[in-house]
Amino acid sequence: MTQSMANVPSVAAAVIVQEGRVLMVRRRVSEGQLSWQFPAGKVEPGESREAAAVREAREETGLRVAAAKLLGERIHPMTGRLISYTACEVEGGVAHLTTTEEVAEVAWVTHGDIPQYVPYGLFEPVQEHLDAVLPS
Repeated sequence: MTQSMANVPSVAAAVIVQEGRVLMVRRRVSEGQLSWQFPAGKVEPGESREAAAVREAREETGLRVAAAKLLGERIHPMTGRLISYTACEVEGGVAHLTTTEEVAEVAWVTHGDIPQYVPYGLFEPVQEHLDAVLPS
């Protein structure tokens, strides 16, 4: 991580695939075009990116997941935040709205429907992961 990135707020996202679909959440408050996204939130002090992704998935959707693989990180072009993406595997639970304070809706999205939810495209390593694990 570069020195300039060290002061950027860090966010962790959970990329969760189950039964041929990826889990997306719609934020109650959009950030520009950014409305639908993966379950995500701030990394707490002393917390790893992977642990934050697992925690945020549980807090936002009720799913119990395990981190499988860090897919990559970038400065998000719409928010200016450092965001990491972790592929996660479902261990239990059913995705649902756990809080309406931050999240308005949850959806399991097929590969072909991703552009309807994220019209500006996904981070390339995330897209490559989904291309590999989701049926087209």
